[in-house]
Amino acid sequence: MTVDARIPTAAEPLIQASLLGEAVDPGPVAIFVADEQMRYVAVNAYAAELLGYTRAELLELRVTDVARTPEAPEQFDEMINARERSGITLLTRKDGSVFQLGYRARETTVAGMPLYVSVGWPI
Repeated sequence: MTVDARIPTAAEPLIQASLLGEAVDPGPVAIFVADEQMRYVAVNAYAAELLGYTRAELLELRVTDVARTPEAPEQFDEMINARERSGITLLTRKDGSVFQLGYRARETTVAGMPLYVSVGWPI
């Protein structure tokens, strides 16, 4: 019996992160990463396309610039306190049209900073 004796290299985590990044950037789900002040710090290409913004434009916005429902700030605070949240929200595209997005959001830590990753899909 042959056992796969592949030994992970020190570069493997970097390779995995790069592959994962390339795989999720074009979709099939929208990915938003925000900080505690609701500023977007990263978004994937599909999220930008879905909302009609360039990635650079979205990175200048806050969560409440696209999630414009009155309860959005409270829901974000609830997600921070619980460290995760899922549900359905309304998002506003650059052209002003509104659509429903199902999502699951969760806290993560990157370089010692708490960030909030939300994965969403149009309903």
